[in-house]
Amino acid sequence: MVLGLRKKIPLEEFDYQALMGALTEYARPRDKVTDLLAKGIIIRVKKGLYIFGSEYRKRPYSREILANLLYGPSCVSLDYALHYHGLIPERVEMVTSVTTKRPKTFETPVGLFSYHAVPGAGFSVGMRLVELQDGSAFLLASPEKSLADKLYVERGLKLSSQKECMEYVVDSLRIDLETLRGLDDSLLEKLARVYRSRKLRLLAGGVRHLIRRQKRKNA
Repeated sequence: MVLGLRKKIPLEEFDYQALMGALTEYARPRDKVTDLLAKGIIIRVKKGLYIFGSEYRKRPYSREILANLLYGPSCVSLDYALHYHGLIPERVEMVTSVTTKRPKTFETPVGLFSYHAVPGAGFSVGMRLVELQDGSAFLLASPEKSLADKLYVERGLKLSSQKECMEYVVDSLRIDLETLRGLDDSLLEKLARVYRSRKLRLLAGGVRHLIRRQKRKNA
């Protein structure tokens, strides 16, 4: 039975519609879902969203894909994406995302997922599609968007100058200067415009200053 189910559902993350489509041979498919859950063959992440149990997986499930599916539209960003890109040293357990909808947090059998609101005009700016080997994919913020989103959602963060902004990024977030010089300052400027954020203008200006100073040094 499990082999047949796996043939009909090739991906590790799937919704209720895919599950029902794989159980059409059963007279009472909802009862079968209850049985699959009870036996640990599938795990309910939230209502309508599932993964296979550990013994029945073809590959590890993707928490990034689950983050996209749990609440949308959304894009993995902020602390989780900063660590994903190697910008911050700390491992981040909670999967953090941005959305155009209301902020929300989900506690699930596979971990915590948090969502923070950003302006709709800038939601897709700096967004990337990451494709996995099995053909599945998830939306991930670029390094620039991840950092911009982080500063934007920190409502209590007051920055009055480029110097203060860079001190926060380097000292509090622990992003090194070499990494900052590798960022795309034009993308940061675009994010600052569409977010209409003074903090992001300071960030873009600070990164641009670092890049120009390095170019003068190398000249």
